[in-house]
Amino acid sequence: MRRVRPGAASRGPAERALTSVAAGAAYTGDTDGSSDHLPHEQPREGEPSDAPRLWHVTLSVSGARTPLAEVRRGLEQLAHDHPFLLTSRYAQDHAEIRYWEEARDLHDAAAVALRLWGEHRQSAQLPPWEIVGLEVIDRDTYHQRIAEGYGPLPATPVGVHPF
Repeated sequence: MRRVRPGAASRGPAERALTSVAAGAAYTGDTDGSSDHLPHEQPREGEPSDAPRLWHVTLSVSGARTPLAEVRRGLEQLAHDHPFLLTSRYAQDHAEIRYWEEARDLHDAAAVALRLWGEHRQSAQLPPWEIVGLEVIDRDTYHQRIAEGYGPLPATPVGVHPF
């Protein structure tokens, strides 16, 4: 999978592209025989089994205190470079980024999300924080949580905002 902003020119050879990592046909989750692994997802009716789906991603990062203006500027640059980001919330020592990712399965969506902060730390001048949390849920689960009144609130207002 390659993330490209609509209308963007092709990348130069020095810039790294985000790519998907396939889990492989033999992957079944935990190998210890326990039943607490994720079941394989079934394709929706009429969709090919390898069709991309939408996943709601919440990425949490944390680290040393950084001036708010620097954190905001970095998150705004990240959102400008990658318009798929919906909203970011931030404080001096942590931030949360929420967005929709299109991927074949949860493994691909999570792999892309786990690389997002590190791969764009220099280009967006993000703080040297580490990822401390990741939630990836499918679109149906997201909408079910919202309808039932719990789960992540809809990402409004869109943009970069303090906690």
